Amino acid sequence: MTTTEKKPRRLVIVESPTKARTIVGYLGDGYDVEASVGHIRDLPTPSELPADMKKGPYGKFAVDVDNNFDPYYRIDPGKKKKVTELKRLLKDADELYLATDEDREGEAIAWHLLEVLKPKIPVKRMVFHEITPEAIERALENTREIDTSLVDAQETRRILDRLYGYEVSPVLWRKIRAGLSAGRVQSVATRLVVERERERMAFVPADYWDLDIDLGLPDGTNPFAANLTTLDGSRVASGRDFNDKGELKNTSTTIVDQARAESLAAELNGSAKNALTVTAVESKPYSRRPAAPFTTSTLQQEAGRKLRMSARQAMRTAQSLYEHGYITYMRTDSSALSGQAIAAARKQVTELYGPEFVPQSPRQYASKQKSAQEAHEAIRPAGDSFRTPAQVSKQLNGDEFRLYDLIWKRTVASQMSDAKGKTATIKVSAALAHGHEAGFSASGTVITFRGFLAAYEEGQDASRYDTKSGESRLPQVEEGQSLSVVKAEADGHTTAPPPRFTEASLVKQLEELGIGRPSTYAATISVIQDRGYVTTRGNALVPSWLAFSVVRLLEEHFTGLVDYAFTADLESELDRIAMGEEDRNDWLAGFYFGDKDQDREGLKAIVDDLGDIDAREVNTVAISEGVNLRVGRYGPYLEVASEKEGEDPKRVSVPDDLAPDELTAAKAAELIESQGDGDRELGVDPETGHTIVAKNGRFGPYVSEVLPEPEEKPKRGAKKPKPRTGSLFKSMDLNSIDLETALKLLSLPRVVGQDEEGTDITAQNGRYGPYLKKGTDSRSLTDEEQIFNITLEEALKIYSEPKQRGGRRAAAPLKELGEDPETKKPVVVKDGRFGPYVTDGETNATLRKDDSVEAVTLERAATLLAEKRAKGPAKKKTTTRKAPAKKAPAKKTTAAKTTAAKTTAAKKTTASKSTASKTTAAKKTTASKSTASKTTAAKKTSTAKPKTP
Repeated sequence: MTTTEKKPRRLVIVESPTKARTIVGYLGDGYDVEASVGHIRDLPTPSELPADMKKGPYGKFAVDVDNNFDPYYRIDPGKKKKVTELKRLLKDADELYLATDEDREGEAIAWHLLEVLKPKIPVKRMVFHEITPEAIERALENTREIDTSLVDAQETRRILDRLYGYEVSPVLWRKIRAGLSAGRVQSVATRLVVERERERMAFVPADYWDLDIDLGLPDGTNPFAANLTTLDGSRVASGRDFNDKGELKNTSTTIVDQARAESLAAELNGSAKNALTVTAVESKPYSRRPAAPFTTSTLQQEAGRKLRMSARQAMRTAQSLYEHGYITYMRTDSSALSGQAIAAARKQVTELYGPEFVPQSPRQYASKQKSAQEAHEAIRPAGDSFRTPAQVSKQLNGDEFRLYDLIWKRTVASQMSDAKGKTATIKVSAALAHGHEAGFSASGTVITFRGFLAAYEEGQDASRYDTKSGESRLPQVEEGQSLSVVKAEADGHTTAPPPRFTEASLVKQLEELGIGRPSTYAATISVIQDRGYVTTRGNALVPSWLAFSVVRLLEEHFTGLVDYAFTADLESELDRIAMGEEDRNDWLAGFYFGDKDQDREGLKAIVDDLGDIDAREVNTVAISEGVNLRVGRYGPYLEVASEKEGEDPKRVSVPDDLAPDELTAAKAAELIESQGDGDRELGVDPETGHTIVAKNGRFGPYVSEVLPEPEEKPKRGAKKPKPRTGSLFKSMDLNSIDLETALKLLSLPRVVGQDEEGTDITAQNGRYGPYLKKGTDSRSLTDEEQIFNITLEEALKIYSEPKQRGGRRAAAPLKELGEDPETKKPVVVKDGRFGPYVTDGETNATLRKDDSVEAVTLERAATLLAEKRAKGPAKKKTTTRKAPAKKAPAKKTTAAKTTAAKTTAAKKTTASKSTASKTTAAKKTTASKSTASKTTAAKKTSTAKPKTP
């Protein structure tokens, strides 16, 4: 009789369900792969703290700033079910592999899992930068311990952001608007966008002229474009010769006006048509190297330029490609390629383009950024050999395919030969009447060997100035040769203000300044858009007036916190913590309490010594004399000073789609004139004798009645009568509405008739549009005009039909995706009240901002549904009836108070982030904290219970 040896069970924990499904196919029997679905615990908001902790040292930040910035972590309520499931799987496992992402965030997730699960089996940290069978096999053979320095850096960043946000945001709530937020990177990003808009607002355009001219050989053949460069030896001004005030930077430069340009064109087309001579011919070799492989930042920039993807959309698509094993890890600031990747790229270039496109030696790339961690490889196609776009085209959806194609081209091109050619410049002189002379210049680059350009060319951000450079052919000419004018036309120009940031150029600027991490840029841009600080117009980022108020307050009262150099230094210091060169607690103490040695004022001192902030001044932008823009609680408006002494200033609404740089003094005057004197009298209601007026309000235009002043002073506490009001329909105009229409609006709700039981049916307008109401039963109408013209018969017909949920008829799915891999139920996309969502019939998950109905895949839908299931059902609010007052209980004894105090003082375990052995879970401990614990009541030791519910 033989006994078979039991195979060990290994539990592998990753971050996402998609990643888990991909990896499990490579590991085979003996492995259980489960997803944590991101972080399982975090700092709670102060309101979510246990009642006995809200008034203690953790009450303000969920961090005890006076005790080495000790954080209080709480398991996310939506993750409790997930933690229970992981613990159940852990009971049957012989080894635990923590295979979360290999960056700081992933390292911290692994540590939090270790803290919560408390495994009693060997624990191994498993990392890989691509999901391929070869990479997973190598990762299993090269496990390591948790990197305590990386965890320290992530924890420091998390606490730093909590301190920053919770100290500064309340100031914004009090002085600008409730619900606003400030953040280490988001506030600086907002400031960059606002500063660019300020430059545009201060910009003064200048007009200048030149010629649109084509030159050619004497017989008119071989035409080529040229630029007017000189007149009588003086250089002709172009756009870049003017400053932002519309003045010439160099007064010796000649400005050509319209009359002179038209006169020149006429002369060159006439008597001087053949009076041109080549004065110089210059030629030099041209060589251009390919761009480095993608980092997170350059991928976001190029996806924005070439694919019109937002940073968030690009990162989400890249995440999907990584989790499905198509590309390497997408959060990296390294542009280096591994030896296997270089070999794969060179081999593919040889096969697809030919050996002449492969340089003699492999190209090596290093990051230009001083703060680059160089921890990972560049973003490239996964595997030791690359799949071409054609090979994966049927497996990827639209966005995924386009991004993979971009990554593949960039990677392959990075190992290709230089583009070769020559650049030629021809200078030409034209003899004009009365001894005048004009100079022209023509340049062009002729590519003789395309090299890497055969595969890929990097995109460029929009330039402020016109650039006419590029690949063009010039005729073979010699010095002294005669040329002729093929055509000449006067060409007028106006200087352009600095271009607004796009997501791509903002990412580039943040990276150049060393602010934040490329992996956080997508989230940062999303936050400033979600907060209403920035909107998009095409690809451009346009700041709101709200952003102007926020940035002004921060610049004037938190100067250091939005200083670009200071913010970049913070990132460098976090890198030092990640490398073990800086102590986490010392650094946080310096940031929050200040550092005398470095002459740094702490955040606490800045907030405590803010002084008086003039909220009205902060929320005001001067437009012209007597006209100011104010940012109010319900949005921006113009305040126009009255010419009559003692009269209140007039308020004029500002259109939502008007960008700040477009609100000039002239535009403000136009808005003031168009909105008249505010209230417009329409006439008198014949039934009441009250005057009816049309107004512009904070919620849009409306009509109202003017109630007469009461003859007697109302009694104290008596309710003041309210005038009837009615909002204008979308089809109505404030300046053209008449008394008859206004009275109809004031008569609403309109009684359409009664049903068989005698219940009134009314038609009225509401927050979500026009509707019918019968008792508590409401039915939506299709348009506002039905309120006035719907008949009783039509209303009864609507009520005879079954009521649909949300007032809608059940609509067919927008898209069918297939079977959910977890529930085995069909997944479809539907349109809901709050936008499109995916559902398997039981669980619904709203599509995110950058998920389009057309591009969403089954894998993406499965991920969204899995995340929603992990969160569990939303908690329903319950209303408890207040119990009757009871007699006050006897006071607690001193002993009881002492016991309660000891319970409150108990502190969470901080387990060591280093793994002592493969058989025990590593616990976080600090020697200094252990020493301190001997002298404090609330001991913090390796055996104390962690503060994790």
